[in-house]
Amino acid sequence: MSSILPSDAIGRRILCNTEYATVQYVGSVPPTKGIWIGVEWDNPLRGKHDGNHEGIQYFKCRHPTGGSFIRPDKVNFGVGFLTAVKNRYGLNDEQDVAYGKDNVLVLGKKTVELVGFDSILEEQSQLHKLENISVRECAVSHAGQKEEISRTCPNIKSIDLSKNLLSSWETVIDIASQVQNLEILHLSENKMKFPSAATPVSGTFDKLRVLALNRTGITWVEVLLCAPGWPALEELYLASNDITVLERPTNVLQTLKLLDLSSNQLIDGNQLHLIAHLPRLEKLILSDTGISSVHFPDAGFGCKTKMFLSLKHLVVDNNKISQWSFVNELDKLQSLESLNCWNNPLGPEKSPETLRQLIIAKIGQLKFLNKSEILPQERKGAELDYRKMFGNEWLAAGGHQDPDKNRPQEEFLAAHPRYQLLCLKYGAPEEGELKRQQPFTLKNQLLTVTIKCPDKPDQKPMEKKLPDSMTIQKVKGLLYRLLKIPGSELKLSYESSKMEGKEIELDNDLKSLQFYAIENGDCMLVRW
Repeated sequence: MSSILPSDAIGRRILCNTEYATVQYVGSVPPTKGIWIGVEWDNPLRGKHDGNHEGIQYFKCRHPTGGSFIRPDKVNFGVGFLTAVKNRYGLNDEQDVAYGKDNVLVLGKKTVELVGFDSILEEQSQLHKLENISVRECAVSHAGQKEEISRTCPNIKSIDLSKNLLSSWETVIDIASQVQNLEILHLSENKMKFPSAATPVSGTFDKLRVLALNRTGITWVEVLLCAPGWPALEELYLASNDITVLERPTNVLQTLKLLDLSSNQLIDGNQLHLIAHLPRLEKLILSDTGISSVHFPDAGFGCKTKMFLSLKHLVVDNNKISQWSFVNELDKLQSLESLNCWNNPLGPEKSPETLRQLIIAKIGQLKFLNKSEILPQERKGAELDYRKMFGNEWLAAGGHQDPDKNRPQEEFLAAHPRYQLLCLKYGAPEEGELKRQQPFTLKNQLLTVTIKCPDKPDQKPMEKKLPDSMTIQKVKGLLYRLLKIPGSELKLSYESSKMEGKEIELDNDLKSLQFYAIENGDCMLVRW
């Protein structure tokens, strides 16, 4: 640890053993002698007081036990960027690298045998060739000598500077200004001071595409003040910061494709309107933000909003979403394809499988739900289930199979915006589908069904009594035993005695006979 006290010590980030802190005071603390450094620890349990000693307030802390006084020789004020790079990649000012014969690498006076890693070590040792550099947790606090980085590492494109001792955005600029082709920059877990007023655009970050500022303490106002300097930014990570209020970005962040606001307490979903017109935003991460509702007022039932026109991926895990109106609103998004919504109190009485079916049925264009692909067969089954599940409610609200009489109340349409569309897609639910289930007895559950093979005239029709809870998959298993035809080759459909001439395909092996509204006297058709 360095015992040299910098002239700009106050406000600097420091490391003491393994604990991080910010310097808040430098000076004497009577009656003791010598210089003390007053620090506010990142971990408030590490301290002993709030900056007050024997009635004198030397500095202030956000937590009553967040402060301590420590001697300068116990403090690490960090190292320059290039020093950290050389230490991380096995080089320093006293060592030269030489390559001998037979896969042998000489580091100073040490000889290391290379076994399969010679190309990697050679690239790492040749700093001027490095494009991707990680100095995470290397106590970097400043840029070092002027132009030293650009001379030594001219080809850097990606830097990981997370969890270091960077105290201000100006320090970041000092480092980045020496990296002409910087595209990716990770700065997470550096508690920094950011500009409080607009600053001149320098061109330092003209090629920057990815920027991570998680756990840096940045606010949204500070983001917008810095954003003019990020003209090509595509991905911005702002998780776990002090962002509670959003403002509309004006002429900034227009190239952004991904925005991560997770673990910021936004709470009010209507704040999202302020970022709804970022033209290229494709992915929005809002996990653990406390949101419970969202509303797109420019679009009515069954219509599409003009907000978030490019949004394809939305992540809202670990929130307080308990109302289905939230899911209904998401169907208004024109481009939404993927939704993650784990750990929300949405229908806690329903099974995960039922919740998945309902969400799929309510968001028509969704292709992935909780990272699992929605296949066409699953969508069809979910939509048919939904159409049947709420059929009686639809009828009670004024729904009708006759299009001229079909006028459901607004209250129903608000709760089920896609129901009318599903009726157009699959037909209005039939009376047989919506009949109330009779009391459970074996007699009531058995259906008498005639089984015919229309393409095999020599095969005589068979009459069987089947439980209405029997799945199509089990029916195929029964037919395999009867006909000796593998179930995978069988194609089933049925004709209802109430709908002459209409053949209904039994295309979902997991559904029951009751689901398809098969009744006594119906005819099951078997083809292979």
